[in-house]
Formats: sequence, C-alpha cells, structure tokens
Amino acid sequence: MTPKTFLEAVQYFSDADNCFNFLVALRWPRGVTCPQCGSKKITFLENAKLWKCRNAHPKQKFSIKVGTIFEDSPIGLEKWFPAMWLTANCKNGISSYELSRTLGVTQKTAWFMLQRIRLAMQKGGGLFKGEVEVDKTFIGGRARKMNAKQRARRKTQGSGQWNLEPVQGVLERATEGQPSQVRLFHVTRPNRKQLDPNVRKHVEKGADIFTDALKSYNELSDEYQHKVIDHAECYAKGRVHTNGLENFWSLLKRARGGTYVSVEPFHLFRYLDEQAFRFNERKDNDAGRFAKALRGIVGKGLRYAKLIGGEGIYRLPTWQT
Repeated sequence: MTPKTFLEAVQYFSDADNCFNFLVALRWPRGVTCPQCGSKKITFLENAKLWKCRNAHPKQKFSIKVGTIFEDSPIGLEKWFPAMWLTANCKNGISSYELSRTLGVTQKTAWFMLQRIRLAMQKGGGLFKGEVEVDKTFIGGRARKMNAKQRARRKTQGSGQWNLEPVQGVLERATEGQPSQVRLFHVTRPNRKQLDPNVRKHVEKGADIFTDALKSYNELSDEYQHKVIDHAECYAKGRVHTNGLENFWSLLKRARGGTYVSVEPFHLFRYLDEQAFRFNERKDNDAGRFAKALRGIVGKGLRYAKLIGGEGIYRLPTWQT
C-alpha cells in the first residue's frame, strides 16, 4: 500500500513494521545489499531488525537507517515519515514548534529533524536550457522588529534593514511537459564575481538569458543570448522579463516571514533547498513529493555538532560548490 493522503499516511505509518517494509522496498528495490561492501550475502536478524553481512569487515551488522539522514536518530520511522510528508507538502513550510506539537517531540528535536529533511531535499540536475531567467533578491528583517537584546547582538542601529542576505535564482521557463524549474544560491556579495559563474555553471551555452539591468550580468552576452529588462522603465517587454522569479521570490519570502520568522544566515541555504524542492515538484501530488523526498535520504548524514557550529556549518550542497 502507498498512502495517498496525510490521514492515510499517519494511519499506515503508525505501524513500525509498515515503516520498515516501506523503506526497505524504496531503498533496496532489487534486494538488500551491505552498505559497506555491496554484497548481497547477508542474513536478516529478525528480533533485532538488523542485517549481518557474511563477508568479514568492520561494521558487519547494519540497520535500515545506516547511511541515511536517519542514522543515529532515536526517533522512530513512524514519526520521521509524517514529518517528511508535512515538510514536502506544506506550501509555506512547517515550523519546528508546530512539528514538535504534532509529533510530541521537543522543539529542539523537531528543528534537527527538519534540517535533516532539508538535506534530503537537495537536488542537482543537468544544465538549464531554452529560456532562462536570472535574478537576485535579499532575505532579511528590520531592526525595529527586534528587541533590545537582539539588536545589540546584531550590532544594528536605527530601524532599517539588518542582516540582508543576497540570494540568486536561476529559473528555466516551462516547456512542453515540464514546469519551470529553479535553483538557488546564497551568495556573500551580489557582484559579477559570484553571480556570473553561477549562471555559466548551470545554464547551457547559447540559451536565452533574461535579467534585469544589473551590470554584474553584462558579460553573459559572450556565450548567451542575453536580453535585459530595465525595471526603471517597465517589468515586461514581450517575453523579456523576470516575472517567473519574481513570483518565486514572493513564495519564498512568505514562507520565511510567515512560517520561520527568523533564519540565521549560515542556515539559509537549507531553507532555500526546501522551498526550491516544493516549487520544482509542485505539479506532483502529495504522495509523489513525499516519495521523491524520501529517495534523497541515502548517502547523506548530518550530525548535530556540525549543524550548530564547527567545520560543517557553512557546507553548501554538492551541486552548489
């Protein structure tokens, strides 16, 4: 059985055996293999819900969670799966406070779960082609909405913007049978040195590039059909516009301001991955988005110590580096 609605998902995944069998079928459709050596010569230990590889090597025993975002998590799959369903399908996202109340876990645990799920939502892909829009925006808040302690910590004066973080978007316009797709990049400075390479790395040469009048994109005309819309004059001239990305920015900021409220700059790329995933998979149904998010769990791990500080805190998705 594959649940089609959230109610069906909650009912179905409330059974630990259903969760186990569902993940086994999704992760190893051709039969369980050892994550260490790839061997199919394994023995299932029924009572412990573990497998043991018959080849001699370290870590012969392994569980269904090994090598996934669930590894070392004491939270059962009967809570992980509804959390992934909600994250993949709530249009404006779900906050850690709301998830903690829904699952009956602490807010800290729910926050850590959400960050792991966002890691599973990171998607790569080939080069964009055809008609491509490129634009940037700024994510941040206002000092007048902070209390005195926050303002002192941010070293912000006045009531204007604070901690504005530039985000670049590249959107491939819809083609027959394929809705528009977006990729996002958290950059430190919105200048040519950072914006230009992102376009060249992710867009096929010869494509039609549509940007605003920002001078950082001026050199794109050497490899692309670069067309500019000056927003000081108008927002569209036929097909020359960036309105597709403007629409996406509104969705992104609605989720950031309405659901998450406050996002630290060094975690921003995770929230961008989440919003991009839901946008790119918007034509699919709830069950389809859930399955696609679940397929991204393998080969990804995130430890809490690295999440809150240290070496891994600034790690970007592999397709952004």
